[in-house]
Amino acid sequence: MGATLVTLTASRSVPMKRLLVPVLALALSGCGFHLREAVQLPSDLGPVRVVSSDPYSPLGEALSEAMTRAGAVPADPKESVGVATLEVISERWGDIPISLDQYGRAQEFSLRYAVIFALRGANGKDVVPQQAIELTRDYVAPAADAVGKASEHELLAKEMRRDMAAAVMRRIDAVSRKINAK
Repeated sequence: MGATLVTLTASRSVPMKRLLVPVLALALSGCGFHLREAVQLPSDLGPVRVVSSDPYSPLGEALSEAMTRAGAVPADPKESVGVATLEVISERWGDIPISLDQYGRAQEFSLRYAVIFALRGANGKDVVPQQAIELTRDYVAPAADAVGKASEHELLAKEMRRDMAAAVMRRIDAVSRKINAK
């Protein structure tokens, strides 16, 4: 009798598992959830050059790659006429202690990354006017673990650069959708 009961319970759970996926999909679509669409660039943008205040900044390279993935044509380095420009005007980092241990040493930090950028079309007019984006991440760095602190800081900075490039592209996308909707 006990074996029969287990078999019945197992056979009842199979239809429930089959219903779970459609019910979850229906619930997600009902609440307005949808996947992020591909980034749209203004249709008349033309070739794009990314210019950074720091020529060795990894952000400039990340933005160039993101613009290419979004469908922009990279500008020829020798060409200066008829080229749109994504300019990274300023890029600033700050590391601020936000908590101290009993000896007065910093334990927790807030890493801040701020970028000011603008996108100008080939005609010199602002497509995306000058704007600032600031990202902040908190991390714990015990004073006794100096090596771990440096590696965590570098990993966090790399992730923030990637997030910043995505944030800049989302801003460009938002403006482009408004322009293309008109």
